[in-house]
Amino acid sequence: MPIVTVNDQHPSRRTALGGAAAAGAAALGLGACSPSDGRAAGPATPTAALPLGDSSEVPVGGARLYREDKVVVAQPTEGDFKAFSAVCTHGGCVLTGLEELTADCACHGSRFDAATGEVLQGPATVPLIEVEVRADGGRLVVGPQN
Repeated sequence: MPIVTVNDQHPSRRTALGGAAAAGAAALGLGACSPSDGRAAGPATPTAALPLGDSSEVPVGGARLYREDKVVVAQPTEGDFKAFSAVCTHGGCVLTGLEELTADCACHGSRFDAATGEVLQGPATVPLIEVEVRADGGRLVVGPQN
Protein backbone atom coordinates (compact mmCIF):
# COMPACT_ATOMS: atom_id res chain seq x y z
CA MET A 1 0.00 0.00 0.00
CA PRO A 2 1.72 3.22 -1.11
CA ILE A 3 2.07 6.12 1.29
CA VAL A 4 0.85 9.37 -0.20
CA THR A 5 2.59 12.56 0.83
CA VAL A 6 1.43 16.13 0.34
CA ASN A 7 3.86 18.85 -0.77
CA ASP A 8 6.73 16.33 -0.72
CA GLN A 9 6.57 16.06 3.08
CA HIS A 10 7.16 12.59 4.48
CA PRO A 11 4.55 11.07 6.79
CA SER A 12 5.33 10.76 10.47
CA ARG A 13 6.55 7.42 11.80
CA ARG A 14 3.19 6.99 13.64
CA THR A 15 1.21 7.58 10.42
CA ALA A 16 3.34 5.16 8.41
CA LEU A 17 3.29 2.41 11.05
CA GLY A 18 -0.44 2.82 11.70
CA GLY A 19 -1.21 2.52 7.98
CA ALA A 20 1.02 -0.55 7.64
CA ALA A 21 -0.65 -2.25 10.63
CA ALA A 22 -4.13 -1.52 9.28
CA ALA A 23 -3.19 -2.87 5.85
CA GLY A 24 -1.78 -6.05 7.38
CA ALA A 25 -4.88 -6.61 9.51
CA ALA A 26 -7.15 -6.04 6.52
CA ALA A 27 -5.17 -8.52 4.43
CA LEU A 28 -5.72 -11.14 7.14
CA GLY A 29 -9.41 -10.32 7.42
CA LEU A 30 -8.94 -9.03 10.95
CA GLY A 31 -11.03 -5.90 11.08
CA ALA A 32 -9.86 -3.83 13.99
CA CYS A 33 -12.59 -1.31 13.38
CA SER A 34 -15.62 -0.71 15.51
CA PRO A 35 -18.72 -2.87 14.99
CA SER A 36 -20.54 0.18 13.64
CA ASP A 37 -18.63 -0.02 10.36
CA GLY A 38 -19.68 -3.64 9.79
CA ARG A 39 -16.27 -5.21 10.32
CA ALA A 40 -15.88 -8.28 12.46
CA ALA A 41 -13.99 -8.02 15.72
CA GLY A 42 -12.17 -11.17 16.78
CA PRO A 43 -11.63 -14.42 14.88
CA ALA A 44 -13.54 -15.18 11.68
CA THR A 45 -14.53 -18.69 12.84
CA PRO A 46 -15.54 -20.15 16.22
CA THR A 47 -12.58 -21.31 18.31
CA ALA A 48 -14.73 -23.56 20.52
CA ALA A 49 -18.07 -25.37 20.23
CA LEU A 50 -20.83 -22.79 19.89
CA PRO A 51 -24.51 -23.74 20.32
CA LEU A 52 -26.78 -21.84 17.93
CA GLY A 53 -30.30 -23.09 18.63
CA ASP A 54 -32.84 -25.53 17.23
CA SER A 55 -31.94 -27.13 13.92
CA SER A 56 -35.56 -26.47 12.86
CA GLU A 57 -34.69 -22.74 12.69
CA VAL A 58 -32.77 -23.42 9.47
CA PRO A 59 -35.26 -24.09 6.64
CA VAL A 60 -34.75 -27.00 4.24
CA GLY A 61 -33.52 -25.47 0.98
CA GLY A 62 -32.59 -22.26 2.81
CA ALA A 63 -30.22 -20.80 5.34
CA ARG A 64 -30.07 -18.73 8.50
CA LEU A 65 -27.60 -16.01 9.37
CA TYR A 66 -26.40 -15.97 12.98
CA ARG A 67 -24.85 -12.53 12.63
CA GLU A 68 -23.83 -12.06 16.27
CA ASP A 69 -21.99 -15.39 16.14
CA LYS A 70 -20.53 -14.63 12.67
CA VAL A 71 -21.87 -17.88 11.18
CA VAL A 72 -24.25 -18.75 8.36
CA VAL A 73 -25.86 -22.20 8.34
CA ALA A 74 -27.62 -23.75 5.34
CA GLN A 75 -29.72 -26.90 5.02
CA PRO A 76 -29.65 -27.63 1.26
CA THR A 77 -31.45 -30.96 1.79
CA GLU A 78 -33.23 -32.26 4.86
CA GLY A 79 -30.77 -33.10 7.63
CA ASP A 80 -27.71 -31.95 5.65
CA PHE A 81 -26.29 -28.84 7.35
CA LYS A 82 -23.43 -26.72 6.01
CA ALA A 83 -21.87 -23.85 7.96
CA PHE A 84 -19.54 -21.06 6.97
CA SER A 85 -17.97 -18.04 8.56
CA ALA A 86 -20.21 -15.02 8.03
CA VAL A 87 -17.15 -12.78 7.69
CA CYS A 88 -16.77 -11.55 4.12
CA THR A 89 -13.46 -12.61 2.61
CA HIS A 90 -13.12 -9.28 0.81
CA GLY A 91 -13.17 -6.64 3.51
CA GLY A 92 -13.79 -8.47 6.77
CA CYS A 93 -17.35 -7.22 7.24
CA VAL A 94 -19.97 -9.50 8.75
CA LEU A 95 -22.59 -10.59 6.20
CA THR A 96 -25.78 -8.57 6.49
CA GLY A 97 -28.57 -10.60 4.98
CA LEU A 98 -29.89 -13.71 3.28
CA GLU A 99 -32.30 -14.39 0.47
CA GLU A 100 -32.91 -18.15 0.25
CA LEU A 101 -29.35 -19.48 -0.23
CA THR A 102 -27.69 -16.18 -1.17
CA ALA A 103 -25.76 -14.37 1.57
CA ASP A 104 -25.05 -10.67 1.11
CA CYS A 105 -22.35 -8.33 2.36
CA ALA A 106 -23.53 -4.73 2.32
CA CYS A 107 -20.04 -3.26 2.77
CA HIS A 108 -18.99 -3.68 -0.88
CA GLY A 109 -21.71 -5.80 -2.51
CA SER A 110 -20.18 -9.28 -2.41
CA ARG A 111 -22.61 -12.21 -2.51
CA PHE A 112 -22.02 -15.83 -1.52
CA ASP A 113 -23.77 -19.18 -1.92
CA ALA A 114 -24.72 -20.09 1.68
CA ALA A 115 -24.74 -23.82 0.84
CA THR A 116 -21.21 -23.94 -0.63
CA GLY A 117 -19.52 -20.73 0.51
CA GLU A 118 -18.65 -19.93 -3.12
CA VAL A 119 -18.52 -16.33 -4.35
CA LEU A 120 -21.52 -15.43 -6.52
CA GLN A 121 -20.65 -11.75 -7.00
CA GLY A 122 -17.49 -9.78 -6.24
CA PRO A 123 -15.49 -7.90 -5.31
CA ALA A 124 -14.75 -10.93 -3.07
CA THR A 125 -12.77 -13.62 -4.91
CA VAL A 126 -12.23 -16.12 -2.08
CA PRO A 127 -15.03 -18.39 -0.79
CA LEU A 128 -16.30 -18.20 2.79
CA ILE A 129 -14.41 -20.31 5.32
CA GLU A 130 -16.20 -23.59 6.08
CA VAL A 131 -17.03 -24.24 9.73
CA GLU A 132 -17.74 -27.61 11.33
CA VAL A 133 -21.46 -28.01 12.13
CA ARG A 134 -23.46 -30.79 13.73
CA ALA A 135 -27.01 -31.37 14.88
CA ASP A 136 -26.89 -32.70 18.42
CA GLY A 137 -30.27 -33.71 19.84
CA GLY A 138 -32.08 -31.27 17.55
CA ARG A 139 -29.72 -28.41 18.44
CA LEU A 140 -27.12 -26.95 16.06
CA VAL A 141 -23.55 -26.64 17.27
CA VAL A 142 -20.74 -25.08 15.22
CA GLY A 143 -17.02 -25.05 15.75
CA PRO A 144 -14.56 -27.65 16.95
CA GLN A 145 -15.77 -30.34 19.35
CA ASN A 146 -14.51 -29.88 22.88
